[in-house]
Amino acid sequence: MTGLVLKLAPKERILINGAVIENGERRSKISIKTPNVNVLRLKDAIHPDHAITPVSRACYIAQLILSGDADVTEGRRQLLHAVEQLSQVFDDRDSRAILNAASEHVIEGSPYQALRRLRELLPREARILAVQRQ
Repeated sequence: MTGLVLKLAPKERILINGAVIENGERRSKISIKTPNVNVLRLKDAIHPDHAITPVSRACYIAQLILSGDADVTEGRRQLLHAVEQLSQVFDDRDSRAILNAASEHVIEGSPYQALRRLRELLPREARILAVQRQ
């Protein structure tokens, strides 16, 4: 079993199955061997007040699933719906590949991997929104 390996900076916080864990004074590496563990780096977490764009809202839904603050079944349904809506806007090949991978991860029950893929769209979304404001 390979598991998930996290490399943590000093004082970095992570959320594992709803428990906040803070690293000590030095860099460290943790191996999580148990499958299907929900892990979220708190430095990557989106504050609810900042989930104001379609991509950030999709990321926030994935985050709620990971933190245990959303029912898994309902959260997955909402996340798949959000990804479907995003696929109507992001129609280039690279974005489609990201969205397809995110959908697969949601279906497989891997919200962390879905979140990682969706976060790749945040810079693209920012560029689109910046152009629209001009």
